Amino acid sequence: MKTLVVAATLLVPSVAAAHIQLSYPPARTTEQKSRPCGPANSTRGTNVTVLEPGATIEVVWNETINHPGHFRISFDPDGQDFSFPPDPTSDTGLTDPLVLKDLIPDVQGGMTSYSVTLPDIECDNCTLQVIQLMTDKPPYTTDPASNDLYFQCADIKLERAGSGGDAGDDTTDDTTDDTTDDTTDGTTPTDVDGGCSTGGASGLAGIAILGALGLVAKKRRGLRRA
Repeated sequence: MKTLVVAATLLVPSVAAAHIQLSYPPARTTEQKSRPCGPANSTRGTNVTVLEPGATIEVVWNETINHPGHFRISFDPDGQDFSFPPDPTSDTGLTDPLVLKDLIPDVQGGMTSYSVTLPDIECDNCTLQVIQLMTDKPPYTTDPASNDLYFQCADIKLERAGSGGDAGDDTTDDTTDDTTDDTTDGTTPTDVDGGCSTGGASGLAGIAILGALGLVAKKRRGLRRA
């Protein structure tokens, strides 16, 4: 019982500190107080969501503690260099190309989702950010010590379907199947199971040799009969 009480006590600060929780795409971390992505000195994690360039997705988050204000969704194609709203009423989407949507209404009570269209580019180091801006503790300030902003980030990769290799390339792994066509000159593949080839110049030469050997054997049989 004592162990359970201690564990519950340790969980209280993290639960109490959480105001929003990004559900989709999955958040990098549950922490959310330090800019730009929640915990101090936050770096890209291993839980990366792979999406199609130009895709329209539903960003889903849960407001665990209600506050008046609004939300903002941003996307950085290379890192996490997000700006901060200079005041609680400006639509930063009009001036900041990284902001997909600003001034998303804070509908009190639970889950919120908003549809956004991702950039039509490929990127390996891209980040989606959701911030909650609260207006119940004026004056609003962007000071790092303020309680006016909460941050959540999801690590993203935008990749077109089939872009793992060059267009038109055979993506078969030749190293895992000895019967794979490894030729590049358009000749018939080598039959490795039989141990000889009937393709290309070497194949024709082999056929000629076999024919010559057959003629020699035939002549020898004729001499024996004579």
